[in-house]
Amino acid sequence: MSFADETSMAKMGAKKQKQKTTKNGGMFDPMSVTWLEKHDEFVSGIWRKIPYNVGQVIATVATFLVGISINGDWVNLFVHIRKQFGYNSPALSNRTSYLSGYTLEDLKLQNFLTFWIPSCIISYSIYFGVGGFLHWYYYVRQRDKPEEWKCQPKKWLSPELERHEIILGSITLLFNFTVTAILACYLSNGGWSMVYYKLDEYGWLWLILQFPVVYVILDYEIYWIHRIFHFPFLYKHFHKLHHKYKQPTAFSVTAIHPVESVTIQVLVVLILFVIPLHWFPFYAVAIYNYYHGIIDHSGINFKAYWWQPWQPDAIFHDNHHQYFHVNFGFNLSIWDKIYGTHRVKDRVYRENTFYGRGKLISELNEAELQEEIELRDHENPLAYRSNTNENELSAVELKKLKLKK
Repeated sequence: MSFADETSMAKMGAKKQKQKTTKNGGMFDPMSVTWLEKHDEFVSGIWRKIPYNVGQVIATVATFLVGISINGDWVNLFVHIRKQFGYNSPALSNRTSYLSGYTLEDLKLQNFLTFWIPSCIISYSIYFGVGGFLHWYYYVRQRDKPEEWKCQPKKWLSPELERHEIILGSITLLFNFTVTAILACYLSNGGWSMVYYKLDEYGWLWLILQFPVVYVILDYEIYWIHRIFHFPFLYKHFHKLHHKYKQPTAFSVTAIHPVESVTIQVLVVLILFVIPLHWFPFYAVAIYNYYHGIIDHSGINFKAYWWQPWQPDAIFHDNHHQYFHVNFGFNLSIWDKIYGTHRVKDRVYRENTFYGRGKLISELNEAELQEEIELRDHENPLAYRSNTNENELSAVELKKLKLKK
């Protein structure tokens, strides 16, 4: 199948999906978060009356809420805020359960369900409820003019893949908030960690430095976790699932293998047991990361604000999904530049070219070169900082390449 045919079919699939969700009497899909799409005309009428800046604030808050529901970290925030003001977990139950010879009290996990059940209810409510608004805000209301906002305006996820990412994301969400509930319960019951609550316990300078230090450490750690999951064995058995979505959406952020998701979660929170950290800097950085995780997977040409010179634009990670083994970083691109895994113009990247180095474009045969030209043509120039496709091959470059064939 040619790329043109594939693009045409994707567009038809997107249109069919829109028609399908607006039909009355259709089968209800409990896994779909596209509920607001059925009320597009009504909601659009209301939305047009809302001032532009107010609408942006609403969308930002909604993205933030979905961000903290990804791992259920609102429950950790609740625990740390309580402990900040001197409250600890109340003794709700005197019953003891046993796990391989240890009581839940020994493991600091008594009353675990009082953390897990609310985490489950609230996380899923936000994911499906607020997620439905984000689906409408980002995709439905502007679907007819993708060239103005989409990183890959000529390409769309098929309806089957849209549903797949929502189902997979819902399953992974269960594992995510379970891990978070375990940590919240453990810390609430007085479990040991290096987290502290007195602001000046380790000095004011260290408190301030924690923001950039935690940011850099977590981003470096995530770069390597992500890159390692792109090694052939781990990619084929785990991470490949996430790369089914070559045109990612905001819901792709949780659509990863549960084993990979839990691995990332556990390794990220290890820092709380290694160096002394006040809870606020850590979770401020974590929430920032969750927010940008949604933005970077959105498939929308978001660009970093003037006060974020370190933050890659959304096209950086969109390129990662489009070209697989390249651009492994998330909130800093410097690691890719240091280790040679940053996308460069004279190389091509495919699912079978591992380790982030790609293949020289001069080594392509004529069919492969044509495929690469069409792939690059799918990128939206407006998604780049300069509003031009930095990787588009000029007529002179193409002529030189074709002369070599």
